[in-house]
Order: sequence, then C-alpha cells, then structure tokens
Amino acid sequence: QVQLVESGGGLAQAGKSLTLSCRVSGMINVANAAGWYRQPPEKERELVATISATGRTEYADSVKGRFTISRDNAKNTVYLQMNSLKPDDTAVYYCTAGTFIGAGYYPNSKWGQGTQVTVSS
Repeated sequence: QVQLVESGGGLAQAGKSLTLSCRVSGMINVANAAGWYRQPPEKERELVATISATGRTEYADSVKGRFTISRDNAKNTVYLQMNSLKPDDTAVYYCTAGTFIGAGYYPNSKWGQGTQVTVSS
C-alpha cells in the first residue's frame, strides 16, 4: 500500500525556520522525482519545489532563496527546509513522488494528508 506521510509542520513566527519531512512507503520511489505543493487558505494548490532524479531542484519564485528541497533515497524520504518564513507561507503542505516529462513535473495520483504550516507576523 502506498503511503506518503508528511510531518514537521506547526506554528512559527515570521523569520523563523521549519523543516518538513515526508516518508514514502509502498511502490513509489522518491529517487525518480519528488515535489512539494502547498495550498493556502481559500487559494489554489501550487507547486513549491521539485527535485529530479539527477538532483536538479526548482522552486516557485515566491520561495526561491528561502526553501530547499532534498531527499534521502535510502529512507525514501523527502524534506523541505523552510527559512525566513513569511505569513504568506501559511498553507497546508503536501509532498508527492512523481516524474518529469520534459520540463514538466507530474505527481503520482497518491497524495498524503498534508501538514499545516502557520506563520504569524
């Protein structure tokens, strides 16, 4: 059974840091590609960061320079280090395993339940 379990969310003050983790089990391997999405309150879900099989990382402009995606293939776990947090980073964060087709990242259909991040000003 495929499972993605996010953790590490919580309440943080603006300017502080949080690290999210996502442990993946089952027939999905984050070594191919992985990504983090977020959904702010009453807004659309957006892609925040991706990491390819070669380790190439990409970020949304809104988090570039502040967030870092990484993974541990042996643990089948993906991380999102979030620094210099802003109130606009408040959202539910979801990790995904997926694949790149050309320049586009395509997540697998299985998603975790997400982890809430709330940043206070």
